[in-house]
Amino acid sequence: MTAPPSVLIVDDEPAIRRLLRTSLAAHGYRTVEAESGAAALAAVAAGGIDVVVLDLGLPDLDGMEVIRRLRAASAVPLVVLTAREDERAKVAALDLGADDYVTKPFGIAELMARLRTALRHRLAQEGAMPVLRSFDLGVDLVRRLVTVAGQPVHLSPREYDILALLAKQAGRVLTHRYILSQLWGAGGDVQQLRVYVRQLRQKIETDPERPRHILTETGVGYRLAVED
Repeated sequence: MTAPPSVLIVDDEPAIRRLLRTSLAAHGYRTVEAESGAAALAAVAAGGIDVVVLDLGLPDLDGMEVIRRLRAASAVPLVVLTAREDERAKVAALDLGADDYVTKPFGIAELMARLRTALRHRLAQEGAMPVLRSFDLGVDLVRRLVTVAGQPVHLSPREYDILALLAKQAGRVLTHRYILSQLWGAGGDVQQLRVYVRQLRQKIETDPERPRHILTETGVGYRLAVED
């Protein structure tokens, strides 16, 4: 029998750790707990951790520093918990290598969805699937073919590049800065990106004003929704 995924809970608040421990166990996860950044780094170094849930407000190390050190040593999926409303903190965490974030107070269903996405993304990196299918959208990364409800959709090269980048990391938030650096290098700006995303939505969304494929993370970036 395959062992259930192991989640490292990093939070200095006992009540939060208890809530997460109980909720994760109810969803079939094993848990390991750490009260500090140093303990978290040691737990990941020891191995056996499948995904990390990290609170940014820790007593010893700044959460950003923990992310930086984790990413220097490991590719373990990482979901950030933060009470901070500062969008810059979310962007910084993602740019440092976090896979996703959940803002406190959070719903358990939302957290579970983010954990599934982070684990799925890591599996995809290890053996990326050439075709993404979610809802009525299909993206064939080998043939460079996009379909909606089984019908081919013509995209411009830049529109396709944006969609393909999102599809390769489906479910994960990609920051504006990350998308621009990957597709424009030193050039490009956020407004230019928004124009292309608007055009892309016109072609793949049933209702571009209420998109269900390309979701906006306000002030942060975009996420390609995946169907669980």
